[in-house]
Amino acid sequence: MEAGPREGEPITQVTQEAPPRLSPGLSPDGPDEEEAVTPEVEVELRPQRRLRIWQLAPIVMLAAVGSLMFAFPLAFGTGDVGAVVAMLGLLISCCAAGGAMMAARRVGHTWPGLPSRASGERPDWRVVALYVTMAAALVALAVWRVARLR
Repeated sequence: MEAGPREGEPITQVTQEAPPRLSPGLSPDGPDEEEAVTPEVEVELRPQRRLRIWQLAPIVMLAAVGSLMFAFPLAFGTGDVGAVVAMLGLLISCCAAGGAMMAARRVGHTWPGLPSRASGERPDWRVVALYVTMAAALVALAVWRVARLR
């Protein structure tokens, strides 16, 4: 067998193509000069997610009213009604804190030490245990203080 063309087939010649024409200031490897390239600017298209004033105002007002209702009966000890008002103030303060946490979570904020929701990571059990211990201690101190009013 021969490696050449068969009889009756046309012989084609392989020609090299001309190199593509480059625009001025460019070489086959890239730009010739550094100043010919404009610096890239990264722009975020989505607006930053922040808590707005209309989200914060009711939370702050509830927290202020609740803390005043909790603090005044504890400080001045106004009889049997003081314990009820203090517990109601504690309840309102806790509702404000829960509302603030829900609004912050909706915006994308997380507690320190905990991963964000979209990351897919599991929270560290030590951080969760620390938060649960702190919350339990605060609730125990508040209930103990209100119980001492009686």
